[in-house]
Amino acid sequence: MRRIFIFLVLTAAMNLFAAEINWAKDYHEGIENAQKSDKPVLFVSSSHACKYCVILDETTFKDARVVERLNKGFVSVISYSDERDYLPQELWRPGTPAIWFLMPSGQPMYEPLMGAMNAENFLKALSIVEEEFNKEKNKK
Repeated sequence: MRRIFIFLVLTAAMNLFAAEINWAKDYHEGIENAQKSDKPVLFVSSSHACKYCVILDETTFKDARVVERLNKGFVSVISYSDERDYLPQELWRPGTPAIWFLMPSGQPMYEPLMGAMNAENFLKALSIVEEEFNKEKNKK
């Protein structure tokens, strides 16, 4: 019985740590997926050399609650400037990370959130975006 318990605990722990955001391959694929699934888009302009981008990647984007919410209710796209990933001109901002929430059409819902934020505040932002997105959907 003890071995089964240890196995279950280890399996659950590995699943929590293995959970990752399902990033779209690129901006165009993300918009296409959002239109098909009728979900809002999380678009992050980032850089591997950016201290705050790394903090965001290693903390907030690894939080199991954030991963679950994003994978369930959003299409997520990340664009790395140091990899020369595609970035629509209208979404360019000086500084990274720039966190955008977009309608499935690619139209920004708000101005971007700039910089790293902890999981609690990011989850609050996701709730606001989901509420606004659902209001806009219900108007149609």
